Parts: sequence; C-alpha cells; structure tokens
Amino acid sequence: MLVSPSGSARPRIDPDLAGFGTVVKRCREAAGIKQGELAELANVARSYISHVECGRTKCRRDFAERLDNTLNTRGEIVQAWDDLLEKIKQVRYPTHFVAFPKAEASADQLRVYENYLVYGLFQTEAYARVLLVDDDAVATRMKRQSLLSRTPRPMISVVMEESVLYRQVGSKEVMREQLEHLIELSLREGIFLQIARTAYYRGVRASFTIATQSDRSEIAYVVKATGGETTRDPSELAKISEAMHTLNAQSLNTEDSRALIRKVIEERWI
Repeated sequence: MLVSPSGSARPRIDPDLAGFGTVVKRCREAAGIKQGELAELANVARSYISHVECGRTKCRRDFAERLDNTLNTRGEIVQAWDDLLEKIKQVRYPTHFVAFPKAEASADQLRVYENYLVYGLFQTEAYARVLLVDDDAVATRMKRQSLLSRTPRPMISVVMEESVLYRQVGSKEVMREQLEHLIELSLREGIFLQIARTAYYRGVRASFTIATQSDRSEIAYVVKATGGETTRDPSELAKISEAMHTLNAQSLNTEDSRALIRKVIEERWI
C-alpha cells in the first residue's frame, strides 16, 4: 500500500495496467467520448471504465475487444491488452523459472522431488488458490496441468516427502480433496507417485524437477533459498539424477504410498 500525505493508504497502481489504461483513455478522448458515454456503450458502470483507465483493474480480453470496436481503434486496444498479457506472464514466472515451463510442456519424461508442498502439476485449484496471489496466477498453474490430459502424456515420476501430507494448506477440506486427488492421479497409467519417509537422503538438498526431452536432452529446475534456477550443466544434472535414483530406491513403493496417503486422510483430514 502507498500512503498519501494525509496518512491514508491507497492501492498501489501496477505500472503495466496503468500503461494499458493510458491507451484506453487516449483512444476514448480521441473519439470525443466521455467516460460515462463509453460505459453506457460498453454496458458497464462508469466506475469500471475509470478503474481500467487508472490501472486499478485488469479487464478481460473480450472487454478490450468491445472497447476496440466501440472506439473504432482498429486493433490498437486489443494489441495493448495482448502486450499487457505478455508482461504479466513474464512476472507470473520468476526470471529463474521463465525458461522451464516450455521444457516442462514439451518433455516426454518428468522426474520430480518435492519436500515442502504438493507438486504444482498435482495441485488442486483450491490448494493452489491458498498459495498463489491472484486469479491469474491460479489460472496459469491450472493451464500448466493440461499436459496431464495430453495424448501422449509424459511419464511422470514424483517423490514427495511425507511431511507434505501433514502440512496444512488451507482448510481440512482443501487438504482432504488434495490428498484424494493425489490418490486418483497415482492410479493413472504413466504417473508414479512415491512418498519418502522423513529422513536424510544422501545428495538430496532441495526440491527439483528434471524435464527430459524426446531427444534425451535434459533441463532441471532446482529450488533454492532465493527462488530457484534452471540448469543444463551435465555435472549438475548427473548429481540431480543420482539424487532422484536414491529417492526412488528408498521411498515407499506406489502401492504403499497410496496406503499412507489414505491413512493420513483418515487420521488428519476427516
């Protein structure tokens, strides 16, 4: 929040949203139309037009198209909206993560270790909504999950630390739904979910994902204290792969992992 000279707090304006709003305002004024008139033509409240122009809210693309048609800007407003979306996408993924979603989406094999939260591709919308800052971030995460229903789907091997099952995110209902979703996913062909008992595993330091491409090249994303980083370095990939082999060998098998998840649901989240 920003604080005005009078001491009252006011919402912080996103500069990218403000930039889009400036385009809308300029086009409206060029057409000789007042905010109230545009609101009536677009079938919205005048305050909504004001909020869009001031950068206090992000409109939908179909509304940008409506403004474009109403003001006859020949695609200028829609292009400004598309440019805004690209900037938002760059912010939505931290800079260290930007290169990884493409590798994840094109992979034919994903190997994952998670020691703190449920793996992002396995999160329910309710669970993700507790963790993420806004609807756009949730939508981005849900869109990533489309590869789970893709044909062919990548082979996915996930090891999650036992503590993830007990770490409450949201309500008991959210946790129960999330763990039931893990069981359902683990029954799908090509998805392997193992639970690692809370213990020391040699070479395992933090959560990571290895994305293997069809040409067998690999890229890894490793979580670090400052957020994380991607790497293609062969020596780093060798260490991460070795850690994954250790986890696969020493974790519960898939059947016993499902049994443990069911036990935690009954004992903790009912």
